[in-house]
Amino acid sequence: MTMEEGTVIQWPLAVGASVEKGELVLIIESEKSEVEIEAPGSGIFRHAYIEEGETVPCGELLGAITESAEEVFDADAFRAEQQEGQSDGAAALEVKSPGAPADKEVSAPARKPVVPAARAAAKALGIDPQRVEGTGPRGRVTKADVEAYAAAREALVEVGEGVRLEVRVAGEGDPVVLLPGLGVDISAFTHQSAQLVEAFCVHAVNPRGVGLSDAPEEEFYSVAQTANDAAAVYSGAAHVVGASLGAAAALELAIAHPDRVKTLTLITPFVEANPRLLGVGEAWRLLAAETTPQTLAAALLPWFFSGEFLADDAARGRTLRGLAQSVARVSAPTLERAVAGLANWSGSRTADLSGVSVPTLVVAAGEDLLTPDAGAIASAIPGATLVTVDGAGHAVALEAPEAVNSALVAHFAGGADTG
Repeated sequence: MTMEEGTVIQWPLAVGASVEKGELVLIIESEKSEVEIEAPGSGIFRHAYIEEGETVPCGELLGAITESAEEVFDADAFRAEQQEGQSDGAAALEVKSPGAPADKEVSAPARKPVVPAARAAAKALGIDPQRVEGTGPRGRVTKADVEAYAAAREALVEVGEGVRLEVRVAGEGDPVVLLPGLGVDISAFTHQSAQLVEAFCVHAVNPRGVGLSDAPEEEFYSVAQTANDAAAVYSGAAHVVGASLGAAAALELAIAHPDRVKTLTLITPFVEANPRLLGVGEAWRLLAAETTPQTLAAALLPWFFSGEFLADDAARGRTLRGLAQSVARVSAPTLERAVAGLANWSGSRTADLSGVSVPTLVVAAGEDLLTPDAGAIASAIPGATLVTVDGAGHAVALEAPEAVNSALVAHFAGGADTG
């Protein structure tokens, strides 16, 4: 824990040699004790930056490993990228304090590391490699990741000129459209989709910039556009379900295109964003640009879930991992545009609630810190049904899925009878 520098004692492998993940690749000396350093990934040992016998401070770049010998590798360029915190290729070997906790050893790069072969493949396919989820060591984007991303994009649904969205469709029956909230993807409806596909054709929609969906460079992503995009992914009338910002889009769809909505469900909705919601959105935007998905998820967790839920270590840990994966699928520019769209829409439909003509269910959460006005929204919509899940936080669909699912199924059945 007190280590400040280390001396390179030996490079057991010659430059150009093959190396397996976990294989001894370097020996350093610190405070008169020798420490063996294992390779962080398999590949080819391409370069040693520090000579044997040389002493350097912690954090110094020592060597580099690429996936294969054929990859183009510029040692000087790689050093410069590492110094900028923007490695685009090989795995880096650095001096680390041997006793430091694992989560303190590696600082997050400003950009995803992309191996040269993956960068070349992405360029050939016209893909931004920063949008590809990396499965390599330390989240590196590999060529296989780029190819899998390209294959998945073939299934995207066109919703406008030059804009295609990721829409997961499953099941048979009346269409159900699921619209997730700010900064998360369709995994927010995991528990709902699993049950609804047994009786309905579920369309889970990732909005612009989320997951594989296209991210056009616009000033902001308007709620009205999100609603229009949703209307383009299904035919006829659907049971439309939205959560938080997704509820805003669902409400917009019901107001602008009531003939396309069989029933409307608003989960923890808002029509006027309060200062807390706006403040969390702004902090979220800033954190997304500066930290890791894991840190971002940890910062958001207390805003999304109840105190009782957070007290359950197993549930909290499991949810934290899932939330980190979800927020990682939303880039900082997308989040910035979505937050701006939220602020732009806020207050624009308050006077129109009395004109909503479709059967409406409003799901409120008893411990919702972000959108506490769901009850007032239900009162303003003619004939709306209010279901309050006591003891649950803003992410009620994740925290109390059984209660939400029961309310949805009952609402769909009632709406079908009156529609």
